[in-house]
Amino acid sequence: MFQRRQRRFRRRPNGGGHHHLRGDDHLQSRQRSNSFTNGQIRNNFRTTQSAEKLFEKYSSLAKEAISSGDKTLVENYLQHADHFMRIIEEKNKNRAQSKVEAHEKVIVEENRISENNNTNTKQEEVVKEKD
Repeated sequence: MFQRRQRRFRRRPNGGGHHHLRGDDHLQSRQRSNSFTNGQIRNNFRTTQSAEKLFEKYSSLAKEAISSGDKTLVENYLQHADHFMRIIEEKNKNRAQSKVEAHEKVIVEENRISENNNTNTKQEEVVKEKD
């Protein structure tokens, strides 16, 4: 059975064993320099393209793979395209749902305003009748 080699240098739970650094020097040594970045934090795991563009990309890659005859690669690209199509459909469904909810909210507000106006009108009529 395969056994792992032990690591030569183990990390210590107190910050790596930099005992010679004290106070502010210790904090400064742990900070990274951002002198080569433009101030944006990069995340290599998230794509910057929209789902629509990625769907088009994988669809075209699948067509190219069909022409080259690689059935496994075709299936892979089609699965990716299907994934992004589902994301697009979900996004469109959420947009439609939010539009319906916004429209319903407007209707409820209009009803509430008209009820308040009717209540105010009735109160004014009662006050006029008492006079």
